Amino acid sequence: MNDILIPILILVVIGLLSGLILAVASIVMAVPKDQKTEDIRAMLPGANCGACGYSGCDGYAKALATGEAQPGLCTVGGSDVSNSIAAYLGVAATSVEPHMSVVRCLGSHDNTTDRVEYEGITSCAAAVAVAGGPTSCTFGCIGLGDCVNACNYNALSVRNGVAMVEPKNCVACGLCLKACPRNLLTLTPVKKQAIVLCSNCDKGNLVNKVCKVGCIGCMRCEKTCKYDAIHVKNFLATVDPEKCVGCGECVDICPRHIIGLYNA
Repeated sequence: MNDILIPILILVVIGLLSGLILAVASIVMAVPKDQKTEDIRAMLPGANCGACGYSGCDGYAKALATGEAQPGLCTVGGSDVSNSIAAYLGVAATSVEPHMSVVRCLGSHDNTTDRVEYEGITSCAAAVAVAGGPTSCTFGCIGLGDCVNACNYNALSVRNGVAMVEPKNCVACGLCLKACPRNLLTLTPVKKQAIVLCSNCDKGNLVNKVCKVGCIGCMRCEKTCKYDAIHVKNFLATVDPEKCVGCGECVDICPRHIIGLYNA
């Protein structure tokens, strides 16, 4: 009988001693909490997207508490969060300009084709790793939804082979930008403006071979713009949102209908 009880008692004693040691260690080695950091962290939305330039909400809260950062960097929380933090810290409020994500591609199944049939992991990054991806346009959307999976706000979907953004749901966290292996997504201010929905930097004759609507760098939009807001660089038109007034003349003149007019 003793042969059974003695080992059990030894194990119980070891367990109690171990628990006591861990309890003491947790008190002695505990990292003291900074109440200011904790309070600010509670005000942040918890997206942990890194759009503020810090390592998620914890990193930004710590930087705010120590005075390293200023309110107004959280695009997800917007001006409401910025104002709350500013009031807590006793500093001037900083407005946050609303932004939205835009997919710079209209390469749907109607406008382009695949050069090969991809069979593998349902991931744009994985598809690109296989001989540069299956799409004929090496700049275009692969349409396997890495950006959709990265979005926590139901702001992205893949329709007819190309990713699309629902502006009213987008909080400009930037996670979709990081997820796209072809860097097709960009953040732009929420305002009335023209947006070039293409990323192809090839010459026009090459674009014509792979896409019905891709930018061919004809420069008609640049010549039409009275506000110096649109220029063609590397055979691709780009719009400066700070200069664009949303007149829509470039939209009307574009022979490829690749420029969209966003109405905030």
